[in-house]
Amino acid sequence: MEKVLKKDVITKDIIKEIAKDIATYLLNIKIKGKIDLIDKEFTRIEKRDSDIVFKHGNKQIIHIEIQNNNHSKMHLRMLRYYSDILFEYEDYTVSQYVIYIGKDKCYMKDSIKRDKISFAYQIIDIRDIDCEQLLYHNNPAAVALSILCDFKGKDSQLIVNTILTRLRELTENDDKEYKNYLEMVNILSSNRDLEANVKKGTDMLSVDIEKTPFYQIGIEKGIEKGIEKSTIMVAKRMLKANIDVDNISKFTNLPIEKILELQQS
Repeated sequence: MEKVLKKDVITKDIIKEIAKDIATYLLNIKIKGKIDLIDKEFTRIEKRDSDIVFKHGNKQIIHIEIQNNNHSKMHLRMLRYYSDILFEYEDYTVSQYVIYIGKDKCYMKDSIKRDKISFAYQIIDIRDIDCEQLLYHNNPAAVALSILCDFKGKDSQLIVNTILTRLRELTENDDKEYKNYLEMVNILSSNRDLEANVKKGTDMLSVDIEKTPFYQIGIEKGIEKGIEKSTIMVAKRMLKANIDVDNISKFTNLPIEKILELQQS
């Protein structure tokens, strides 16, 4: 039970750190301006460490709930959150999402239709997300979260090694920061039965993985191809969100001509 709670807290911290990117690229929400996290406990709801609520744009609220297991009353809990958010922000538009990170198949209800009530929210099973959407992100928190995503049939050890190598690169050899993210990966890996892969990858890194043939043949090429593929994927999602071409170019470093080509296709 303690490990589950720790996993929820760690995942909340990760999502909080990359909340804007999660909303833009995984939930396909057009974020207007900066986001303003509402870091408070709503009075009528039991204390929950995994809730993220933020404001953005013109009176818009996004509520993201992290679930590590199937909750039989999730639909009722989300309705309670909805009413409590409206109690304080009645003139705001509220969008709600559950990001499911659990080990078992997700079977939670995403709506309530009874009496005169018609209520719904969206459930995102993180295993349906291509890991490369987060694996080649410049934020180490996003990279750590990618261990829960869909590896698309690629070799698990190769992906895990890439995650660990990317974390080392992004933390710039800061041992304390690297160990913090490594702990996140270790805890989250149990949801995908990848603990042994993480241990093996960590051992390889400790003997300088960059000099091993496995790294040079697999990781190096994977990162090069993955970055290009991930960048194009991000650009496409930004186009779908109607983000200006110039801003997409600044964010992705893709030439405007390439972005216009993607827009036409």
